[in-house]
Amino acid sequence: MDPGITVPPIHYGGHERLVYLFAEEYAKLGHEVTLLAGPGSHCSGKTVTYGVNDLDRPKTQLYKEAAFVWKYLRKNRNSFDLVHNFGRLAYLLPILNSPVKKLMSYGRQVSQKGIKIVSALPNRNLVFTACSNYCVSTGNVAGNWKTVYNAVDFSQYQLNQKVDDNAPLMFLGRLDKVKGLQHAIKVAKATGNRLIIGGNIPDTPDNYAYYKAEIEPQIDNDQVKYLGPLNDADKNKYLGKAKALLFPIEWDEPFGMVMIEAMACGTPVIAFRRGSVPEIVTDKTGAIVNTAEEMAAAIKKTDLINRKTCRETAKNSFDVTVIAAHYLDIFPVAK
Repeated sequence: MDPGITVPPIHYGGHERLVYLFAEEYAKLGHEVTLLAGPGSHCSGKTVTYGVNDLDRPKTQLYKEAAFVWKYLRKNRNSFDLVHNFGRLAYLLPILNSPVKKLMSYGRQVSQKGIKIVSALPNRNLVFTACSNYCVSTGNVAGNWKTVYNAVDFSQYQLNQKVDDNAPLMFLGRLDKVKGLQHAIKVAKATGNRLIIGGNIPDTPDNYAYYKAEIEPQIDNDQVKYLGPLNDADKNKYLGKAKALLFPIEWDEPFGMVMIEAMACGTPVIAFRRGSVPEIVTDKTGAIVNTAEEMAAAIKKTDLINRKTCRETAKNSFDVTVIAAHYLDIFPVAK
């Protein structure tokens, strides 16, 4: 994994959380695991740290980090059966044509230029994966591609089989405009529901301006309450108490981890039909809608969804044990 955020992360860090889950699951299955990640990272296997934990680090630092990974992989390329990369594609250059099996996994829109360049170079045993069919479609211009969804560890989330009639709605995620929090607030007010909000206040100028102008004035800590960034324990607590998670995105989300985190607590998801949403949400786990008005109408039907069935349906598709097995099935020799 790229440095920048520790593995596992304390708050925000979707990819870093995934890398930790897979490192732990591979170790549980009996594999010898080595994790390359930023300072402060750890797993049950061996951990090699490099770089600095700063998402705004300069390009000169990025070059140093790539050089470290190149040297490490070149030296140790015969020590591994499988190299699973969630970092930069360039990290794989020294072992591109080596016999070692290589998985390059994407959790966001893919740079097609990089895929074309690497696929044109001599390479062996390289498979690209992305976290949804939608995400695969953004990069599938060359090479061998497979869809492998993101995962959560369902054992870390508690099922809440019943919530009160006055249970709040919830929004969880970065408070960027593309996440659509303004729609969630509109829906809560239109339906007379409380809304609890968890996530980071954005620091980019455009999104911070959006937050200050459109979101902050509506937070009254009564009907609309902002909780701040949430750790895993907080997510478990608040998602479990929620009537539904609102996911009113304004962009083509490659996956949306928060959706399965909610489902793991038995909480149905009401989401806009964008990106990967149709691949994740079913009538057993929530509802897919096109507008805020449809979202408001769908809230009335959430009590018809069995929360235990919601969790079990999602667990069968997105638990870390299921997804790790999918990755290892790509190269059966790596089992």
